Amino acid sequence: MRDKKIVIVATSEFVFDQRLIRIAQSFYNKNFHVTLITQNKSNQKYDSLPYEFKLINTFFKRSFLFYAEYNLRIFIKMLFLKFDSIYTCDADTLLASSILKSIKGKKLIFDAHEYFEESPEIIGHTYKQWFWTQILKFGIKRADVCITVSKSLGKIYEEKYKKPFVIIRNLPYPTLPSNKVMDINNIIWYQGVLNVGRGLEHMIEAMIHLPEYRFYLAGDGDISSKLKKLVVDLNLTNRVLFLGKLSPNQLNIENQKAWIGINLLDHTSLNYYYSLANKTFDYIQAEIPAIHMSFPEYEDVMNQYHVGICIPDLNIPTIVHAVRFFESKENYAATLRAIRKAKAELIWANEETKLLSLI
Repeated sequence: MRDKKIVIVATSEFVFDQRLIRIAQSFYNKNFHVTLITQNKSNQKYDSLPYEFKLINTFFKRSFLFYAEYNLRIFIKMLFLKFDSIYTCDADTLLASSILKSIKGKKLIFDAHEYFEESPEIIGHTYKQWFWTQILKFGIKRADVCITVSKSLGKIYEEKYKKPFVIIRNLPYPTLPSNKVMDINNIIWYQGVLNVGRGLEHMIEAMIHLPEYRFYLAGDGDISSKLKKLVVDLNLTNRVLFLGKLSPNQLNIENQKAWIGINLLDHTSLNYYYSLANKTFDYIQAEIPAIHMSFPEYEDVMNQYHVGICIPDLNIPTIVHAVRFFESKENYAATLRAIRKAKAELIWANEETKLLSLI
């Protein structure tokens, strides 16, 4: 018999969300009965996992109507569940969770994975920004514990919403040392969603000036079709490969082929500017030297661990020069040594202890 019951609520799909996977496993290992309320767009089967699943299918697939319908459905699901705590992921599940907290008087943990109200899909839309800010004010006020992924975002949210935030970085599970060598294998790697502002169009255009390289993209998203058309238009179909969504296990296999990784972001979105992307640490565990942006969190990681380089902009010559930087065997070897040292420290076990102390 498990001691306590926790409901974890998210709009993402469990099988593809590594943070969600780690959080669920951590609570389960601490003897919680774990119920997950998530989407199931790809019709995954979870029978082999030791959690209870409440899978949500919505009529609306995007826009405000999706979020409204999703919150209504998770509200109804949770209304008839017995639990001790709600763990709600991001602003898009916060409304239903905070109302349920008020009705049932249970503990509410809010995990802000991103600067939601400043994401590219919302900035420039005054009403949308106002609406999501009101949701965050309403929910954060009622939350018992607030968590986020980086010091920068924690500071912003503390000042904006007058509530302390605990930093739980999205560190991965440890992996075994790879047999990666210094020789160039010419694969540039990206893993993550294919959305606006990720610098993917710029990287594809840069491939024109990097004829000896191939570019692999592992993920899917709103601009997948646009990117595929760009690849065709630039006659790069033999050098740019779209792998689609991969599970964490598949990612860990496929990214071993990579020579360098990219994490390129548009500075016009404050969500991106203050981000600390999951792939930052995933690349370290996979022993992939990476190119990041000169944004606060990435500069902090690079200055402390020297596991990649930062670039100031998304200009094509800047990207090409960054790729060429790693062609120096000395530069690549030094970065790889730093990665192998850092990967022993940057693991989920160190964050898990902080997380479990909050519940």
